Amino acid sequence: MAETAQRPRPEFRNIGIGQILTAYRLPLAGRVSILHRMSGGLLFIFLPFLLYLFEQSLTSAATFDAFKALLANVVAKLITLVLAWAFLLHFCAGIRYLRMDTSHSAVSKQKGKETAVVVVVVSTLLTIAFAAKLFGAF
Repeated sequence: MAETAQRPRPEFRNIGIGQILTAYRLPLAGRVSILHRMSGGLLFIFLPFLLYLFEQSLTSAATFDAFKALLANVVAKLITLVLAWAFLLHFCAGIRYLRMDTSHSAVSKQKGKETAVVVVVVSTLLTIAFAAKLFGAF
């Protein structure tokens, strides 16, 4: 019994989001889930700022013109575009999760993959349409 050497016990550590996204090969449904959480957090953090800007734009015509001048800046447009992408992705993924909650047929590996692709494609197309309108294409 003395000759059996004790092997060291395995060490388990917490991993970060960087390791999850780079070291592990998550399916698209897993990536959509992570993006849904990140976009929700981003919208939650920026909600007071967005409500303040909305309130200021409704106060008077002068503050609305100041708000329009602020959005003429390219950096402000890019920030608005990122927030619009976060909203659109969060909205589309939220509909996906509501569908999964209400229908047992939507909860399978194949349906999860299909609906994740739909969420990414639809939110990307809507974001491109918003960007075209924001940057003056139409």
